[in-house]
Amino acid sequence: MSILAWIVVGIIGGFIGSLIVNQRGAGILRDLVLGIVGAVVGGWAFQFFGSSGVTGINLYSILISAVGAIVVLVAYHAIRGTRSPA
Repeated sequence: MSILAWIVVGIIGGFIGSLIVNQRGAGILRDLVLGIVGAVVGGWAFQFFGSSGVTGINLYSILISAVGAIVVLVAYHAIRGTRSPA
């Protein structure tokens, strides 16, 4: 998968994960970084449990990226001791 595809999937997945955990987007740069890290984490976790990871720009890859971004965000808030708005 190309760098451009990782960026597109990362932005979309990070934004979705940010909306779910934070109730709002966190900004394009933070969503991008969070989404790319989330795509890597989500892809690794899905492959670890026997499913395919991020495969390209498609709904499945965006879902994996969003799940990974949610995991990364929850871990980030747990480490920093901050709470997301409920």
